[in-house]
Amino acid sequence: MKRTKIKDVFKQTETDVKILVKGWVRTRRGNKSVNFIALNDGSTVNNIQIVVDLEHFSEELLKPITTGACIAVEGKLVASQGKGQTVEIQAEKIEVYGSADPETYPLQKKGHSLEFLREIAHLRPRTNTFGAIYRVRHNMAMAIHTFFHQKGFVYVHTPIITASDCEGAGQMFQVTTLNLYDLKKDENGSIDYSRDFFGKQASLTVSGQLEGELAALALGDIYTFGPTFRAENSNTPRHLSEFWMIEPEMAFYEIADNMDLAEEFIKFCIKWALENCADDLAFLQEHFDKELTERLQFVLDNDFKRLTYTEGVEILEAAVAKGHKFEFPVSWGTDLQSEHERYLVEQHFKRPVILTDYPKEIKSFYMKQNDDGKTVRAMDVLFPKIGEIIGGSQREEDFEKLKNRAQEMAVPQKDIWWYLDTRRFGTAPHSGFGLGFERLLLFVTGMANIRDVIPFPRTPNTADF
Repeated sequence: MKRTKIKDVFKQTETDVKILVKGWVRTRRGNKSVNFIALNDGSTVNNIQIVVDLEHFSEELLKPITTGACIAVEGKLVASQGKGQTVEIQAEKIEVYGSADPETYPLQKKGHSLEFLREIAHLRPRTNTFGAIYRVRHNMAMAIHTFFHQKGFVYVHTPIITASDCEGAGQMFQVTTLNLYDLKKDENGSIDYSRDFFGKQASLTVSGQLEGELAALALGDIYTFGPTFRAENSNTPRHLSEFWMIEPEMAFYEIADNMDLAEEFIKFCIKWALENCADDLAFLQEHFDKELTERLQFVLDNDFKRLTYTEGVEILEAAVAKGHKFEFPVSWGTDLQSEHERYLVEQHFKRPVILTDYPKEIKSFYMKQNDDGKTVRAMDVLFPKIGEIIGGSQREEDFEKLKNRAQEMAVPQKDIWWYLDTRRFGTAPHSGFGLGFERLLLFVTGMANIRDVIPFPRTPNTADF
């Protein structure tokens, strides 16, 4: 008999039929005449109830069926009289694939803290919480690819190993085959990378953006979606050392087009979650974030408010003048903190916000300079609860301006000659943005710590599993 996934069992309209399910035991309870097994196979947050008539099964067979055991059950699908379920399976045949010793299996039926579950990340997908999170993660990846595919974008794979930190985004993880116990130095005392695998110093990428721009200036509209790495010694609930980024780049897009796309894109993803992850979102709302679906709907129902960084700072300074207390000071020229961004979204405008035209001194060299000489055509999309969720800009297409700005910010021209070439040969206006996948998942799942929306988090001193 062919196996039926448990999520499909609940969709069946016909009862009193034979069925085969396989999965892992969540719980087993009962009395001297009947046992009830809650079975889950990862396809849904909902368990199917297996009814076991003890007259037909030996104690020897049932003994290893404890929490965590893996079994196959053949039986009859019948209407259920129990609360919270429409159908259940009356077991006729049970096969035990693998037992789980109750003395050592760590996921017994009791509440486990998220901190404890991070210590057993290899087993936490078996919990309802992480099953739900990983299914939402899958659906968000599908939403991203679907959105860009439907709009005619080309999915481009940018390199994971790179030779320079052109973004200036932070400390990079080095990639080397050199013998670290016997490093050869040149006459200046610097490491001789000519002996290394690539003949020069190489690192893991912090962004696929610059290579994405090259592709956009040939293919029109492209996006990247891949892993990125930051070797920042940061232990906050919002930072990972390894995370995934979605980075679209579009030829002939001005900053307003870029903002339109960012708003359309993120609304598409949230709508997809509400339509395709209803059971999982309901579970996460019940257990972690009572306002989850309300906040997701809030983003869909409201146009994003657009204003300049300067206007945003004026609003924040006015709030301080009226007695509002921020942990970090705010003034023109400072990089806004999450508390400032959330104030604009949650208290002042009560809707998502897109801030534009940031001071050039706090932004990257590749952003298009405005005529005022002080600001650049940057944009940040700010969301309730988390602050910045998307960062982007119109890119500087003028060769001289880009070259001079790179020099001002000490980005070596020898490292970006290939990037500058696109401004020498058929340059064009173009724009793009970046969305941290795990930041999106924090918002969509309602989880509080970014370590809980990626299967195996990489943070300082943590590279287990």
